[in-house]
Amino acid sequence: MELHTERLCLKPYTLDLAGRVVELAGDEAVAATTFVPHPYTLEMAQNWIALHKEWIDKGTAYPLAMILKESKELVGTMTLRVDEKHYKGELAYWVGKPYWNQGYATEAAIRIVEYGFNELQLNRIWSAAITSNPGSTKVMQKAGLSYEGTLKQDIYHRGEYKDLDVYGRIKNED
Repeated sequence: MELHTERLCLKPYTLDLAGRVVELAGDEAVAATTFVPHPYTLEMAQNWIALHKEWIDKGTAYPLAMILKESKELVGTMTLRVDEKHYKGELAYWVGKPYWNQGYATEAAIRIVEYGFNELQLNRIWSAAITSNPGSTKVMQKAGLSYEGTLKQDIYHRGEYKDLDVYGRIKNED
């Protein structure tokens, strides 16, 4: 399975990318605004990647590496987790700090939302971001998701309770 955008190839991870995952996702700045654990070890990355084939084969999650077409560099992850019973998917992603504010997450999110609705026939796609991460909420908005509400102190993250902003879209919404 591969999805393409103008600048990116979204494809399943291979174990040889584990070191780069640690380098990018293990950055303190990435962990501060996402649900990626910190510190993030090579073993954690390898174990995570080892689960992907089963998830994709079962259709329960599509964790895709965001690879720059030109340089073949890994820039981050775009995932769609699927709840088959309710025909909905959750968008989750992270982008390595050197690639922030370049539109990669937006480009990938737009493509995977399209895949979720058109290929997987999902009825709803949603996502949540820590309220203090406005970059992530902009990605969701640009991918066509609308603000649905804030879950007050919904998670305990890095020693404190944090609010989550929830965004969503129904398939036939414009």
